Amino acid sequence: MFKTLHFNLFLATALTVATMTFILTSCVPAHNSEEPPQNDPVIIAYVHNTVGDNWGPKGEVANKISHINYAFANVIGGKVVEGHEKDSANMARLQELKKVNPDLKILISVGGWTWSDNFSDAALTADSREIFAQSAIDFLQKHQLDGIDLDWEYPGQKGEDNIFRPEDKQNFTALLQLVREKLDSLAPDGQHYLLTIATGANQRYLDHTEMDKASAYLDYVNIMTYDYHGAWALFTGHHSNLYPSESDTTTIARSSSRAVEEHLQAGIPAEKLVLGVPFYGRWWSGVNPENKGLYQATEGEGGGHPFSRLEEEIINKNGFNRYWDESAKAPYLWQDSSRTFVTYEDPESLKLKIEYLKEKGLAGVMFWQFNSDSKNHTLLNTLAENLGK
Repeated sequence: MFKTLHFNLFLATALTVATMTFILTSCVPAHNSEEPPQNDPVIIAYVHNTVGDNWGPKGEVANKISHINYAFANVIGGKVVEGHEKDSANMARLQELKKVNPDLKILISVGGWTWSDNFSDAALTADSREIFAQSAIDFLQKHQLDGIDLDWEYPGQKGEDNIFRPEDKQNFTALLQLVREKLDSLAPDGQHYLLTIATGANQRYLDHTEMDKASAYLDYVNIMTYDYHGAWALFTGHHSNLYPSESDTTTIARSSSRAVEEHLQAGIPAEKLVLGVPFYGRWWSGVNPENKGLYQATEGEGGGHPFSRLEEEIINKNGFNRYWDESAKAPYLWQDSSRTFVTYEDPESLKLKIEYLKEKGLAGVMFWQFNSDSKNHTLLNTLAENLGK
């Protein structure tokens, strides 16, 4: 009887383990293709509209980049389509860079601030999601790309006066799942096609998405950790500071570290998070001169400058002096005569961000955008030298 009881207990235990194993494995999203190696930190370059000839005489600058997100494709009639007349030629030119860097991955970025109008409609139903996802696959195959980057700005939010719905939250997850399944179906030989997104650097974005679920279908989540302040505001401020500034007295002091922590708390694995950095600065004129214009009211104009112009004409030139906010780990410029304040990124602030992302175990860094620093490559060189490229 003891042997019979022992056998029955053994059989019951075995069946329980087998059942639990089946349940647990069934809950894991099925990926047919091999996951990409998570070794060296990624350096993802957004290239906007124009490729240009700033890749070096032999294209050697491509060795400093791991991924290129070509921006942007549009969404028209629920389908992913070319956004500019020269897109095909530009993407073909980028493909040539693989002769220099065979490991380079090239993705199409879909949407962006201006072309996110139709995402909500495209994600609305099973039929509309099928049309969108298949058009994205067709686009990828037509241009022989390595992946798709969706830049929906933003699910469940107005963005640039876009259509938006409460159900965008669930529909976005369903759309990502379908695109992931279609990408995996292309890769029976083990090749892995990438699916990534760009996210808003604030809690509102996370409240309107299901990133704990959606991130299972994604390779990288590119946080747009910049544009915290700009000409649209009536006061100045850092637009991509690593930490909150002691000079920022607003209710929610925005910073890159805060955005990362919010994304982690939303359930996104650190190894999928990519820290965004700007290759441009933002400026205001007619600023209150207190504190060298930092977090001060402004009555003048405002705008932006690519880093190449800042480097050649403005940083410690023409009456502009560079200052450093130690609490925020961010530089800024001040010209007293015109009361002009400039917020920007430079090699010192980039190095500190690289130290931070390594400490947090993040996937790497992305930047917007390549053509803004394509003459001397000062910022790109800083990334490459400190991330091992």
